Amino acid sequence: MNKREASPVRKALGVVMASAVLLGYFAPGAQTLRTLPEKLSLTTGQQCRVHLGALHLQGAGDSVSVAASEDETLKSRGVVDITADAQGETALVLSFLGIPLKTVQVKVAEEKRLIPGGSAIGVAIRTDGVLVVGTADVPGGGSPAEDSGIRPGDVIDMVDGVKISGADHLARLVEDSGGKALHLMCRRGEKAFEAIMTPLQDESAGAARMGAWVRDSTAGVGTLSYYDPETGAYAALGHGITDGDTGQILSVGEGQVLRARIVAVQKGQIGTPGELKGSFLREAETLGTVEDNNALGIYGHLDVPAQSVLYPDGLPVGLHSGVHTGEATILSTVDGEGVKEYTVEITRVNPQNAASNKNMVLHITDERLLDKTGGIVQGMSGSPIIQDGKIIGAVTHVLVNDPTRGYGIFIENMLGAAG
Repeated sequence: MNKREASPVRKALGVVMASAVLLGYFAPGAQTLRTLPEKLSLTTGQQCRVHLGALHLQGAGDSVSVAASEDETLKSRGVVDITADAQGETALVLSFLGIPLKTVQVKVAEEKRLIPGGSAIGVAIRTDGVLVVGTADVPGGGSPAEDSGIRPGDVIDMVDGVKISGADHLARLVEDSGGKALHLMCRRGEKAFEAIMTPLQDESAGAARMGAWVRDSTAGVGTLSYYDPETGAYAALGHGITDGDTGQILSVGEGQVLRARIVAVQKGQIGTPGELKGSFLREAETLGTVEDNNALGIYGHLDVPAQSVLYPDGLPVGLHSGVHTGEATILSTVDGEGVKEYTVEITRVNPQNAASNKNMVLHITDERLLDKTGGIVQGMSGSPIIQDGKIIGAVTHVLVNDPTRGYGIFIENMLGAAG
């Protein structure tokens, strides 16, 4: 039996319904409903513009005022400004024809000021435990580490109840085992596990071996993002320090930030990220500690308060709700002349407030910076981003296929990740 073909009327009705769904999905009010977060953080005096379309927004407290834009064109499009008047918490209700659709919890905090960074720093850390970066067979046998269930990316913390202080310490314990089984305490991500490993004798070296490559330290150059004069705390990089072989974020046993000097620049090119080459270990002028290394940066305290020649009084924090596309600047050190301010354009802002270090897309527009580096290069990670007189974030990554563009993180995400 043949199916009856849809009539022209039904086809037309289907097209109209599909078009209505698409128009509704992309309408300003619908987009606001999808993108406006359930929780909104503002500072006193901060303003946030929202495109409502046919939706209605009503405040339920005194901390936040909601007013239609004074621009008649914007007002006709349902544009309103949310202004944080005073500290406190309140709620905003989005509704359509009197039907509540979404409630946004708003927290208004006192304006916070930070000293913006931009200076080059050296970072040296020793891991908490040792990181396994690979396994290999012991001459004449297999890999005891692999046979015991240990994999690249795992961290070995203890051997027979003894805390491991580094790769050399682990090697000595293995060599001194006399070939007897060792009880290992390990970590894989956030999960702890135990392993029993029996080292094999490497006849060519005359010593017992575990059949694994391990790493216990790393060092490199980055950029200071901010310093908090109230607490002495700092943040840098905007992303975690990872192991080059396994991609694992390195856990910190102990670490230092040191004053760095940029000695050369490898310019970025399409397909090849550039790099700032710095010197810091030879001079070894310690600035402070590294206490945490996570997906959103490195954190610690400075021994001497950081200062900014360009912004000696610091800058207020600009929360993500006020970040917008358009002009901005970054502070960075790419030569021996110290921190300089360079123009950029924010071309996209991701509306979500999830813990991420790719919250906005930047385009370098300053010819001075393009001439020196070709755009964003390794070592510039952490360079603070300034917009509308506020510190709003930090540079995190470069787009490999276009070194003039890269990502930035919201400053509030970095503040929220500080231990």
